[in-house]
Amino acid sequence: MKRLHVHVSVDNLADSIKFYAGMFAAEPTVVKTDYAKWMLDDPRVNFAISQRGAQIGLNHLGIQAESATELSEMQCRLGALQPDVEKEEGVACCYAKSDKYWVNDPSGIAWETFHTLDTIPVFGEPNKTAVPGEVATGTEACCVPLAKPNHEISADAPCCVSNTQKSTTGACC
Repeated sequence: MKRLHVHVSVDNLADSIKFYAGMFAAEPTVVKTDYAKWMLDDPRVNFAISQRGAQIGLNHLGIQAESATELSEMQCRLGALQPDVEKEEGVACCYAKSDKYWVNDPSGIAWETFHTLDTIPVFGEPNKTAVPGEVATGTEACCVPLAKPNHEISADAPCCVSNTQKSTTGACC
């Protein structure tokens, strides 16, 4: 079963942890100096907040797959919607190593589908293309890639999921 993922950029991590812990009636399962995450079962969501200099508000939405098979199914659905799905394998981001795919919805909201492979002690890995001698902060290669142009959903896009029907917009299910 997949889990909804929501990542919000905040301006004050401590205040936000207090607020969301109260709202969810649960303490975060991960707390770092710049990040916190709740793995909730009611509602079934991976809810993360971070204070890393990004614009305040919604950072991205996502679907967390429990297996490589589920992730592959999601990639197929996304590929039917957008030809330029961005693939990342074994990427270090948000204190985890994951395989993931990125797309933007028609309004430009970033959607991440991912399968977590392991936890790691750092937020992300330094950008491997950084200029030598520059200080790497570990944030350059992490999270939302640059937005891509919006794409029309093709009415003849193939639906990869068995026993489903295309909607009137051509999208699966």
